[in-house]
Amino acid sequence: MSPKKTHKKKKEKKFIELPRYPGGATAFKLFIRNNLDYPKEALREQIEGKVYVKFKVNNLGKVIDAEVRKGLGYGCDEEALRVVKKLIYEKAKNRGIRVTATMRTTINFRLPKKKPSVNITYSTPKEQAEGKKTKEKASKPVVYHYTIRIN
Repeated sequence: MSPKKTHKKKKEKKFIELPRYPGGATAFKLFIRNNLDYPKEALREQIEGKVYVKFKVNNLGKVIDAEVRKGLGYGCDEEALRVVKKLIYEKAKNRGIRVTATMRTTINFRLPKKKPSVNITYSTPKEQAEGKKTKEKASKPVVYHYTIRIN
């Protein structure tokens, strides 16, 4: 006979839990997209890129001590900080103790896509446009001329 093996239940390990943004990553991205205003100077200079921001979230879920780790300039750094400071996270506790967590995020600055302007014009023979009808012309097919311009 084999001796009985005793199985001890393993205690679940609790790692440090970071504060979560309400709604998860999708809501976070949506908040950034809705609140980010592209700086006029960056638009004028056609600047695109990423701004890396490091910040702390206190035990109440408010962002404190936000700083740009790597920026673009042209007003993008200031705009990224402004948006990050507006974030409000869920309250953070680890093992019953209120904590302040350090977080990092990347704010993407992409130039808005230009919508092409389309002009469509058409014309008909002058006689038909004026409403004149003759027997000769009634048997001829009507010819339309189209011009499409995409800028």
